[in-house]
Amino acid sequence: MKEQKFSEIHRKNLEAAMRLAQLSVENSQKIMALQNELAREILQESADSAKAQAEAADPQAMLTLRSRYAQETTQKMIAAAQKIAAVGNEARAEFSRLLTEQLAAGSQEMVDAFQSFFTTLPGQNTNVMENMQQAVATANRAFEQMAEASAAVFGQMKEFAPGAAKKK
Repeated sequence: MKEQKFSEIHRKNLEAAMRLAQLSVENSQKIMALQNELAREILQESADSAKAQAEAADPQAMLTLRSRYAQETTQKMIAAAQKIAAVGNEARAEFSRLLTEQLAAGSQEMVDAFQSFFTTLPGQNTNVMENMQQAVATANRAFEQMAEASAAVFGQMKEFAPGAAKKK
């Protein structure tokens, strides 16, 4: 019975790890697709700009074209950075949700499994179980604080990125 509970906890932890790995792969693919699209657009615009500059009648027209190209490229890069930040924010939120869900479910299952395990031991010590429950509760509080801190940091990053785009 005890082995089954620990095996079940282990199986659920592996499933959670696989979900997190899959989420990581999916978000990496999204970011790579955004970067690929940006590179393709910039390359195309660079070729178009070079052609337009070669056909420019005077130096002032060439400078105007260069300036416009630099401005458009900067705007595209800022927009891509905002999209990447959004993917990162979504990933962080999903990671946080999955980990919180896993901690909440896993903590209770772990406490139940340890309670079952310790009750079968001869000469059991009630302090051991209380200490285990306190340790799990402390770990949960620490994780919640880390999740709140990371949410605050990513929230600030999200605020700064759009501000940078507006200034340009």
